[in-house]
Amino acid sequence: MPRASRIVVPEIPHHVIQRGHNRQVVFAVDEDYNYYLENLWEWKTKLGCRVYAYCLMTNHVHLVVDPGPQAVGLALLMKRVAGRQTRYANRLEARTGTLWAGRYKSSPIQTDEYLLACCRYVELNPVRAGLVGDPSAYPWSSYRSKINHASNPTVDFDPGYMGLGSTPGERAEHYASWVRSAIPVGEWERIRQAVQRGHLTGSLKFMEDVAIKIGRRVEFRSQGRPKKIK
Repeated sequence: MPRASRIVVPEIPHHVIQRGHNRQVVFAVDEDYNYYLENLWEWKTKLGCRVYAYCLMTNHVHLVVDPGPQAVGLALLMKRVAGRQTRYANRLEARTGTLWAGRYKSSPIQTDEYLLACCRYVELNPVRAGLVGDPSAYPWSSYRSKINHASNPTVDFDPGYMGLGSTPGERAEHYASWVRSAIPVGEWERIRQAVQRGHLTGSLKFMEDVAIKIGRRVEFRSQGRPKKIK
């Protein structure tokens, strides 16, 4: 059976997951993480993509990426960055073969309803995995850039984040408080299922808008709305 074509929408953020082959280790030392982030910055700049969130775990990566004006930007970004990481790892370990498990998974995100929730999902990965008690303690995610505005050219501040306050300090404070607040029941599972299945992370209206934009029908799975930031 042929694989369903991936839904990628220009100027819309996408939740992306890519795992190591057979869940093998992708990032073993600091240099591995830094190399990936350097290439992510280089290629998102060259392709006109925006990276709203990232988290590099030992054997997989989570990203929230807006491909920019051309849908192909997402595929090109993932191909370039993953390819460089594979060649880098193979050269260091004197081996050949793939580093990644097949195609990356992705889900277009409804910006006004789900973007901040997806960024939180991505940046809380180390906490869910039991690696740290607080996301600020994990060095390989975008979270620190949002709560202390540390220099990080890889991260672009998304519209939802920018709407949290009129000053950098207000935005950082409100975002940190929201990330640490209680997660609505079912939110994590809705986000996880959407990206695993390649479905949209959003409402029926969002599905209809995307279908018109890309010129074909898209499958919809009903999802509740995430909790708003007050």
